[in-house]
Amino acid sequence: MLFKINQPVIMNFDLIVIGSGPGGYVAAIRASQLGLKVAVVERESLGGICLNWGCIPTKALIKSAQVFEYIQHAEDYGIKVGTSKADWEAIVKRSRGVADGMSKGVNFLMKKNKITVINGHGALTANKEVEVTDAQGAKTLYTATSVIIATGGRAKGLPNVPIDGEKVIDYRKAMVLEKQPKSMVVIGAGAIGVEFAYVYDAIGTEVTVVEFLEQGLLPREDADISKELAKVYSKKGIRVMANSAVETVDISGKGCVVKVKDRKTGNIEEIKCDVVLSAAGVAANIENIGLEALGIKTDRGLIQVDEFYRTNVPGIYAIGDAVPGAALAHVASAEGIICVENITGHHPQPLDYNNIPSCTYCVPEVASVGLTEQQAKEKGYEVKVGKFPFSASGKASAAGDKTGFVKVIFDAKYGEFLGAHMIGQNVTELIAEVVTARKLETTGHEIIKSVHPHPTMSEAVMEAAAAAYGEVIHI
Repeated sequence: MLFKINQPVIMNFDLIVIGSGPGGYVAAIRASQLGLKVAVVERESLGGICLNWGCIPTKALIKSAQVFEYIQHAEDYGIKVGTSKADWEAIVKRSRGVADGMSKGVNFLMKKNKITVINGHGALTANKEVEVTDAQGAKTLYTATSVIIATGGRAKGLPNVPIDGEKVIDYRKAMVLEKQPKSMVVIGAGAIGVEFAYVYDAIGTEVTVVEFLEQGLLPREDADISKELAKVYSKKGIRVMANSAVETVDISGKGCVVKVKDRKTGNIEEIKCDVVLSAAGVAANIENIGLEALGIKTDRGLIQVDEFYRTNVPGIYAIGDAVPGAALAHVASAEGIICVENITGHHPQPLDYNNIPSCTYCVPEVASVGLTEQQAKEKGYEVKVGKFPFSASGKASAAGDKTGFVKVIFDAKYGEFLGAHMIGQNVTELIAEVVTARKLETTGHEIIKSVHPHPTMSEAVMEAAAAAYGEVIHI
């Protein structure tokens, strides 16, 4: 005869958030600010993937690579230095230290906002309770009026290229490899792929990037951006194989043999390398969290929600990489705030997914928002396009890096700011101007007449707008 052992049920909360990434912890803090009694369930480290294994530590790696490049070109700035060498172990150590510091910062915010942190794997039960399994396997049930699923995502492996963590790795492993590889093949030329390609190439690894789509590097960006980045990467010595598919990866020998098929010609090339980085996208973490027990609707591996992130089950919400939309930290944070404000009756506006900035932190940086030129034309707009090269920027000249440009697109009829696409030094810091301008329905002439400081990189936004209307001064 079987006896059911009752699990302990611990305190009731107004809100339980499963996952503490940039969606989960932001939602929890906003909920606490609005007077809710909040708990966060986290199975690994506070801050989630973005803070511990994504956005933050990768930027630390990129900065180390950048510093190494600066030193190699120091004489261009009138500075004489001795021999320099990249210490991969020390670079990794710094990156992990940055991530650890940020995670401690989130822990402080949890305490400051009186949020209960529950360590373990959280899953919904048929009664809409949250069952948390700790590291020792002990289970505890928690109850809440509302639950937000913010479980994030992970690297998506290709069916024909399984990730083994040794020779075929994901972004997590790429951040902490025991030793620097002599050669690497990167599968996928999205943000993750091009960022790691830059880091490893900068410190001396031979890098080949393989991209399935014809446009090549950053294939979802404006075509002019992809072309410019391809030029820069070619000069660096990074090989880019666009419109190409990885057929197989043979890991039986000492290294890897990657078979790559040219999708246009059908030709197959074998590339030998030490390690393969699979950067082919993100899969949502929605397995084993109790969705089936409650009949929560999913489609193509994502939880289906409405504009306020409500699932089909009352009281259960989902945000971030677990739901349709761009898998970006700032999107998850915005969704978390809207979700919580709706729960508490504050009537927020739904998120405008057409005004989400995209940033890639390779060198040169890439940033964009809104429609590409091609998308604008496909939608039937008559467009005015303006471009301002950083070769004409005083600030870029003084900084010693004149790579790139700002490209802006306006509707010729009404002046609507349709989109902006930038590549160059620190452009990820410039894009917010355009996001705000578009939010306020700013026209091209209003950008032109907004006085920008000189000398700055930001002037390029104003100059590009002026170029669109035939009023540019400095080119």
